[in-house]
Amino acid sequence: MRGACVKSILQRYKGPADIIAILGIEETFRRRQAHVARARKIEKFLSQPMFVAAQFTGLEGKYVKIEDTVRSFKEIVEGKYDDVRSSVLHVGTIDEALARREDEGDA
Repeated sequence: MRGACVKSILQRYKGPADIIAILGIEETFRRRQAHVARARKIEKFLSQPMFVAAQFTGLEGKYVKIEDTVRSFKEIVEGKYDDVRSSVLHVGTIDEALARREDEGDA
């Protein structure tokens, strides 16, 4: 069910993505802004470093337990990390993203 929720958010974002790219996020409704921000965060979080891609990305692959991944997506969908910006890119777990944010002084 949670996977369906993540998929639903990404599908809802796909439609207006071009319009948002042209008009900007400021022109969308506030409720949609939250969905768009979460969809973008989910897309970035899907960039988890994978062992098979290491030779192409230069990033060491990371093993992430499925429970951690599901928990992370659930919390992103619920809006728990709405204040977390780009630190979700190329991380294994959401906890790693939070640690990176603190290291960058973006806490």
